[in-house]
Amino acid sequence: MADTAQVTVVVPVHAQEAWLPAALDSLTRQTCTSWECVVVDDGSPGDVAAAMGELVDDPRFRLVRHERNRGLGAALNRGLDLGTAPYVAYLPADDVVHAHHLESLLATLARHPEAALAVAGVRHEHGVAPGRIEGEPLQLVQVMHRRTDERWLERSELTTDDLGRMLWDRLLAGTDPVETGQVTCSWVAHPGQRHRAMREPWGGLNVYRSRYAVQEPLRFHSSVGHLHDEVAHYRQLRERPATPRAADGLRILLVGELAHNPERILALHERGHELYGLWTGTPVWFNTVGPVPFGHVTEVPREGWQAAVRELQPDVVYALLNWQAVPFAHEVLAADLGIPFVWHFKEGPFFSREHGHWDRLVDLHVRSDGVVYSSPELRDWFAVTVPATARRRRMVLDGDLPRAEGMVGEQSDLLSARDGEVHTVIAGRPMGPPPEVVGALAEAGIHVHVYSEKAHHQMRSWVEECRRLAPGHLHLHPQVNQSDWVGEFSQYDAGWLHDFTSTNGGDLHAATWDDLNVPARMATLAAAGVPMIQRDSAGSVVATQTVARDRELGIFWRTPDDLVAQLRDGGRLEELRKSVWSQRALFTFDAWVDDLVDFFRECIAERRG
Repeated sequence: MADTAQVTVVVPVHAQEAWLPAALDSLTRQTCTSWECVVVDDGSPGDVAAAMGELVDDPRFRLVRHERNRGLGAALNRGLDLGTAPYVAYLPADDVVHAHHLESLLATLARHPEAALAVAGVRHEHGVAPGRIEGEPLQLVQVMHRRTDERWLERSELTTDDLGRMLWDRLLAGTDPVETGQVTCSWVAHPGQRHRAMREPWGGLNVYRSRYAVQEPLRFHSSVGHLHDEVAHYRQLRERPATPRAADGLRILLVGELAHNPERILALHERGHELYGLWTGTPVWFNTVGPVPFGHVTEVPREGWQAAVRELQPDVVYALLNWQAVPFAHEVLAADLGIPFVWHFKEGPFFSREHGHWDRLVDLHVRSDGVVYSSPELRDWFAVTVPATARRRRMVLDGDLPRAEGMVGEQSDLLSARDGEVHTVIAGRPMGPPPEVVGALAEAGIHVHVYSEKAHHQMRSWVEECRRLAPGHLHLHPQVNQSDWVGEFSQYDAGWLHDFTSTNGGDLHAATWDDLNVPARMATLAAAGVPMIQRDSAGSVVATQTVARDRELGIFWRTPDDLVAQLRDGGRLEELRKSVWSQRALFTFDAWVDDLVDFFRECIAERRG
């Protein structure tokens, strides 16, 4: 590379070889010719050198490679460390710069010697921005800054799509960037962009983990979600000594994904069973995949997995859990490896129909040695929809139950005891109630507290309308970890389950997923001893209604006035609070894990007998 270059251009590349030629060609056409380029291959699965073509031998370019993906921050820092020029610009492999880009940025910084960085106007999927794109941080492609000792945050510190947090904010130190006033680059939109892999609902923590093959626990905070500090949250579990395999311990191969409360499966390990993981490559944000951040699960490689599984010879395949895992779980079933196969299904037969793999879901229910259903209602639905499933070995177990070990602490004093007003809670993304109901409750002095950063972004219209109709009675809080469920949620008089009115009238063929589902928040509220609020759907088949009525867990309402009256009945709520608290252990995976192991053994014996 040239020793006298004015600008170091850093080009990070991961799985974007097809885009790279256009990016590098746009750089070679700059009117400013005093530049050097560091291309950082951040463990890309393709051949970056081949994608560079003849430019790989151009003295202005230097190609360096990370043997495995280390993340954007590490790639950019590698480029900064290897560059020599007094100014730094960036060119992601999937973006392009226009002919006067470097020249205009250099000229702007020359006119503003006090400025830390300059910003070019940028073309993007929604139009043109003279500076910052609305709702986005300053993009790499549009920024040039003076060489600095500051470095980008790396994965070991924080994984985020907020580039300001990663570096820009420290460079600016509260000042405004200067703008060139010219549109000289393009931020190209496509599904493979890093920020899309990070932001729900496009992506999320597990999408990111899978795409970049991350091996270690993450501190992950997207700009539309809450902080997932796996390093701190799972440290004790990860560092706990492994439990030796029991004399009759099973070798269990987990296939698919683990969804919510994934650490529950450690209850199997702690009873002396060996756990192995083979994960779907297409998770969504709530589909937990490995390498699991709490340890004690041995990874089976996706590449060449059939040979690896045949060599491993597990006693049972435990495939799970949501509809996104159906294609890969079916692939493992169809391989016919001669291993007893148990399919545990939690969510959405209707989604499998919508996404085109209903036939594979049916096959999983018909051909598996055993099937575990998340509710009796889901079991019964499959029995009438795919009658052959009624002949399979079957079990009912909610797939998202938490570990008992996480339900720590004593109940807190009620907020209502302090201010005399009723306080209700939504533990997670609001799935109702509608704003008009929130407004009616507010008129009666009843509050709704929401614990979810996602509500701030993904459900903004709901939040804004509730605030308009219920001023001072809607309260937004950050999400809390399982260790805080008891202390935090037990402050509330009652908690909301998903808000819907069933119309199936007892006909399973008319049932919806709301009718068949037991949402994860039911166990969350049970952990804290919080009475549960749901619509009265008497006469319909509704899983949560059956559980709550049979176990005296909550209140059922038809009109806002009816709900207000029940929420003001302090004596009845106290009875329900005691009832929920006394049964909280039943909403843990630990309470049922021995039954699950017995079910595995029955499936194994039947296959081998």
